[in-house]
Amino acid sequence: MWTFLHKLASPPHFYRLAEKIIPWFAVSGLVLIAYGTWGGLFNAPPDYQQGDAFRIIYVHVPAAYLSMMAYMTMAIAAGIGLIWRMKLAHAVAAATAPLGAWFTFLALMTGSIWGRPMWGTWWEWGDPRLTSELILLFLYIGYIALRNSIDDLAKADKASAVLAMVGAVNVPIIHYSVEWWSSLHQGPTLIRKGGPAIVGDMLWPLLAMIFGFTFVFGALVLSRVRAEVLFRERRARWVRELVSATGAPA
Repeated sequence: MWTFLHKLASPPHFYRLAEKIIPWFAVSGLVLIAYGTWGGLFNAPPDYQQGDAFRIIYVHVPAAYLSMMAYMTMAIAAGIGLIWRMKLAHAVAAATAPLGAWFTFLALMTGSIWGRPMWGTWWEWGDPRLTSELILLFLYIGYIALRNSIDDLAKADKASAVLAMVGAVNVPIIHYSVEWWSSLHQGPTLIRKGGPAIVGDMLWPLLAMIFGFTFVFGALVLSRVRAEVLFRERRARWVRELVSATGAPA
């Protein structure tokens, strides 16, 4: 086990392994998204209260889930890099941040579109989940801005890692906000006692979209990490050999 983890932390080993994994993640994700889109738009019945407007959940829910999962991935990777001085972990954190920011923006945008006909407003500052999700977007932007403002890569890794770890406290606040405070958002629907509070024709496309988005996210992260590794290791011998083998300009 430790041998595997040690090899995984090696930039050249990770670079080659990621190249093999990315197509599987990408294809699996696109197939699941195609099924989820078809099932959500054409097979799932209208909601008894919201009608067809509920169908935006097939984008909103996966985006909201990934906004939090991406941040925790970034924070954990940043913590590993800070504590164990693992350069690859910092590369994962740096590569994940922009993707997490975009998923957070997508969650906020689709939530606003959904909220207009359901709540009668595009935005409600008094809603704890909306506000904490917006704070999450600001944390992503702050992390990215902090990294880009420091020229020394090692110092940028350390400073941004601290910010990422401190900001992680916002993720459970987002998740439990509907239980801790009064919120316009409904309570847990998928993970709850007694099972999901949603019929199968609506549930299976939603699960397909969640897993599909996750696989595509994984493929994008791995692709970005490979690029980040090449940048960080550009003076290493294995990168020079890789460039020579592919015939790319140095």
